[in-house]
Amino acid sequence: MLLLAVDTATPAVTVALHDGRGVVASFGQVDARRHGELLLPAVDRVLAEGGVKLDAVTGIVVGVGPGPYTGLRVGLMTADTFGLALGIPVHGVCTLDGLAYAAKVEGPFVVATDARRKEVYWARYGDPRTRLTDPAVDRPADIAAQVAGVPAVGAGALLYPETFADARGPEHVSAAALASLAAERLAAGEELEAPRPLYLRRPDAQVPKNYKVVTPK
Repeated sequence: MLLLAVDTATPAVTVALHDGRGVVASFGQVDARRHGELLLPAVDRVLAEGGVKLDAVTGIVVGVGPGPYTGLRVGLMTADTFGLALGIPVHGVCTLDGLAYAAKVEGPFVVATDARRKEVYWARYGDPRTRLTDPAVDRPADIAAQVAGVPAVGAGALLYPETFADARGPEHVSAAALASLAAERLAAGEELEAPRPLYLRRPDAQVPKNYKVVTPK
């Protein structure tokens, strides 16, 4: 097993290589506006650090979100392209699951990432490997009662301490955690998610309501 993991669902562009026993190489850079520019150089860097070429990879792991439309599709399209070109499987992992796995919080907790528009993407967890609720997007004040009294992980939690009183890192997901979680699940014979984007709301860009189509006569 040699897994290449990528995630662009948060402001972090993150890539890792996992050989089935552990993380061989990883890299991450936080820059919400340069996902498309940074991802492929990050892949090259991780492969070089791991001492392998892309054709040695046996599977792709990609964070499926939830996340902003523009950033999320960069990682998913890149993963799909690698999978098609190499003829290897592409496995999806919820980005919130990767954060939960990396946090290693004991007992029930919440993961929350920044969804912008004064909202968070979030889900509840029973332990680092077990998600209890489907990912959702809400205003922090609207979910205060549901998250009260439990630790909260992620940039969304850190942004709203009035709702998430026990907020902590990591802020953003790491591909190393995604790869490790995927490798663990695959080794146990579990089926991973399809590599399809987990969009919880419409993209920011919208066609104007009074838009007129102009066609030549």
